[in-house]
Amino acid sequence: MILKKLDPITGTAIQEKGIEFVVDWVDVHKQYFYTLGCFYVQNQLQMEELFYRFIGKVHKDWPKYKGNNSHKMWMTANFIQSARELSREDGLKGPEDSRQDLYKAIDHLKMEEKEALILTQVAGFSLEEAAQILGMTVGKIKGDLYAGIQSVRNELYGKDYHGCEEYQTHYIDYLLKSMDRPAKIEFEVHLYHCPACQADLASFQEVMMFRFDELQEPTVPPQILDPIKKKLTEKKEQRKGKNKKRKKWAVLAASAFAFVIALGFMTGVLPKVYYAVAEENEQLRPFLQQGFGKRLNLEAENADVLIKINGVVADDIRTLVFYEIHALKEDKQYFIHFEDGISVENEFEIMKTQSYPLYSTLSDNGTGWNNETKKNTYYGKVSLNPLKKEEGLIKLRVTKIQEWSNDPELKFGFLPGENKTGNWSFEFSATKQPSKEYKIEQQKKIEGVPIRIDKLIIAPTTTILQYAINSRDVEKRIEMVNFRSLNVNNKKVEADQYGGYFIQTQQDNDWIGYQTYFDPVYGEKPKQVRTELESVYLSVSDQKTIDLGGSQPFPRMIHYAGSDIAIDKVKNGQWTNVVITNKDLINREYESIQFGFQGGSTDQPSITNMESNGVLMDKNGVEYDDRSGPIDFEKIEQPRYFVTEQTLGIEGFEKNDMKLEIIGYNTMKYVKDDWNLAPVQLLEEKE
Repeated sequence: MILKKLDPITGTAIQEKGIEFVVDWVDVHKQYFYTLGCFYVQNQLQMEELFYRFIGKVHKDWPKYKGNNSHKMWMTANFIQSARELSREDGLKGPEDSRQDLYKAIDHLKMEEKEALILTQVAGFSLEEAAQILGMTVGKIKGDLYAGIQSVRNELYGKDYHGCEEYQTHYIDYLLKSMDRPAKIEFEVHLYHCPACQADLASFQEVMMFRFDELQEPTVPPQILDPIKKKLTEKKEQRKGKNKKRKKWAVLAASAFAFVIALGFMTGVLPKVYYAVAEENEQLRPFLQQGFGKRLNLEAENADVLIKINGVVADDIRTLVFYEIHALKEDKQYFIHFEDGISVENEFEIMKTQSYPLYSTLSDNGTGWNNETKKNTYYGKVSLNPLKKEEGLIKLRVTKIQEWSNDPELKFGFLPGENKTGNWSFEFSATKQPSKEYKIEQQKKIEGVPIRIDKLIIAPTTTILQYAINSRDVEKRIEMVNFRSLNVNNKKVEADQYGGYFIQTQQDNDWIGYQTYFDPVYGEKPKQVRTELESVYLSVSDQKTIDLGGSQPFPRMIHYAGSDIAIDKVKNGQWTNVVITNKDLINREYESIQFGFQGGSTDQPSITNMESNGVLMDKNGVEYDDRSGPIDFEKIEQPRYFVTEQTLGIEGFEKNDMKLEIIGYNTMKYVKDDWNLAPVQLLEEKE
């Protein structure tokens, strides 16, 4: 649930019309404030009192508003302050039985955790805006938001999640797409090899990105402001009340008229056939030839750089914007990085911000048509969130562009920091194209674990295969399936290796649902459907307990899963570094192990830090060390990443009853399986 923006209120109107104007303004936006109030009070009388105090505070403090913060931020800050004061009074809490579970979980939070959640997940403020509203640092807000989401998650789903502590602090930045690229790559590499963090992040993401979106908007009693209006009406002349009413309806009528005009503007398009024939952009042309999307001709020039928007294609999955960038005074190529320097100013109003759009990989975005031959021109596309409604007016702003390089030694085609800042703004309409869903009922076992294919979704910008993995067998589980390709009516499309980590909730507790993305098939009616699997990532339960106490010297050797592991300890100030090493890449059955430490007392050992090193090896045994330079993973045949050394800082290790508990291990298995998915059955066409 992201609440909408608030229409501005002027000081002149308050001076002329008095407090009645504030009441009428709150009446128009009562849904916003009523929803916020439900997190503080729990009955009708309390809510009426909260609105009364808030209206009086706005009327009294309006002369103090200097415009330093946005209008919505100032109003929200005053409402929260009023709610805080009221919630501290005795006797506010009412019965919880009728409230949704999410409300109940939030009720148990500390005030700062609750407000960090409300401002970011309900009101739609950024971390920076929330920090300004509450008078805190961004770091403090981020910490409160993490603690709040974790507490709500534990309240709703239980506490059976044990992600690595040193990586949990990255969850907020990762889900908000605000991590620096080196840190993001390091985090995703760890995530790829750590099932505990995968489960921990998935449940955390479920709360942060989806549970608030499912929160039912409370119904505002029509008479919520009647007692306040009655009090004020008795104090003011009847004429002013009538003028206020006429003013209110005039504003609403003007807004309705403006909306009609805007809608008429957005629906004006030229014939699709003309655009398909005339379009020079080879990336955009296939979409127009299928009748998808819209050709644009928009330009903005700043900082000696000209950016052109060529077209837009939108569906339920994402919104693709095609562009070209011309460096006017230098022989350099610049591109738009999807994580940095681009924003949609009205994103919360028109787009589904809780979804995870597919981002064009830089290798696909940068190579190919014209980019290798042009010295100062770059053609690319950038992916935005999908539209909420069938149509939307997108207000796009670019503030930073990244320098592109054709240097083959650069894996991602650019060096961090090589960028140019400026201000390029565009407004254009987009129409969401429909997608089709097809039911598939296919199931088989891979490495002894059942996998089923549930659904095929064909959208203009991508193709999605939804599948589920059976998790009943706790001894051996598949954590992830990597697909190589999808074949629809003899048209083969490749899997997006960076877009298959979205986890869906299944009604059947024995199955965990996933979806993998493929290149688009441009409106095919599927009759023959096949998919080719590439690999599965397994989690195997193989428990072993090693007693680290006693007088036996270190390092100690143990045999586990086909090879020997060395365990050593080094005193490091107040804690002890435990080093676990296994450099035998040939005989070991695993890439990484799952383990923990256990003391004889009830207190668990505290892990203060963790570091790891590893080696990438292909199917022929050739090793690649990422510390020696960038590695092109896509060119390595059947790569496997082996963790060779792990260092953990542990407090309390000197206790004589310390034990290392190996829970199991993870391994990648490459499979060659061509799976026939036909027949498929059309379920629905989504607008």
